[in-house]
Amino acid sequence: MPKRNDLEQKALHYVVNTGYQGVLQSDLWRELGASSREGSRVSIKLEEKGLIRREKELQDGRWTYRLYPKRLPASIETIVDCPCLLCPDNARCDPTTAISPKTCQKLTDWILGLGNKKQASIAHTTDPSEPNNLEDDPLAESLDT
Repeated sequence: MPKRNDLEQKALHYVVNTGYQGVLQSDLWRELGASSREGSRVSIKLEEKGLIRREKELQDGRWTYRLYPKRLPASIETIVDCPCLLCPDNARCDPTTAISPKTCQKLTDWILGLGNKKQASIAHTTDPSEPNNLEDDPLAESLDT
C-alpha cells in the first residue's frame, strides 16, 4: 500500500487535472489503485486542508462524492485572448491616464465573457434542475465587484 502522503499528492494532482467537472471519489480510487477506505480518508484529509471540495452525489443508485479542486493552476490559455495583449494602446494604458483598464470596454467585455464561459461550464456539468452554487467561486466574486 502506498504511503498516505504520496497517495494524497497523487489524488490532489488527479483531482486538479479534472478541472471544474471534478471526479467521482470511486473513480479516483480505482485510478490510483487504492482501497475505498484509504481513498475516503485521503479525500477527507484533502478537504480538511482546504485543497478540494467534496459534494455528495447519487450515482447509479449509490451515494458517493464528487471531488472538485478548490484552485486550478494558471495557464496561458486563460489569457491568450485577452484584448490587452494586442492592443495598440498598451504602452500608454495606465489606471491614472485617459487610456485606462478601468474604462476599457474591450477589457470589460472580455472579463464578463470569462464569467459567462465559467457559468456555462458549471451549468453543463451540474444537474440543470438545481441552481448553480457560485458562492465559493473567486472568479464569480470578482465579477460582482
